[in-house]
Amino acid sequence: MRYMTDRQRAVGKGASGTGTEHHWFMTISGVGLAFLVPCFVYIFGSALGRPQAEVIERLSHPFAAIVIALTFLVGMRHFAKGAQSMIEDYAAGTTRKILVIFVYSLSYVLSAATLFALGKMVLMGLMASA
Repeated sequence: MRYMTDRQRAVGKGASGTGTEHHWFMTISGVGLAFLVPCFVYIFGSALGRPQAEVIERLSHPFAAIVIALTFLVGMRHFAKGAQSMIEDYAAGTTRKILVIFVYSLSYVLSAATLFALGKMVLMGLMASA
């Protein structure tokens, strides 16, 4: 015999069982991006139009590299989760699965490319200063 009421069994379960976690992730990543994006715009904007050596020197500083990496990682994760919600709302069946896989793959590829390029710039900056 079960001693759980209907309400006790339903607590914490949204339509998919993970609605609360998804909402909190999107809220927290949105707040994080609200702080990261202005820093990223300042760092990236100050490097625009400069010669390549100067851009590499500016972006190879630890603070700039960390802000850029965090902005892209958090931004791509936020994008993937938000796009997944949109796809789940408006697509069904195999199309839904293919689109969700595509969006997650795209976010991981863009994150990897960004980290590779940033790492290469940091290493070039370290070699130039040595």
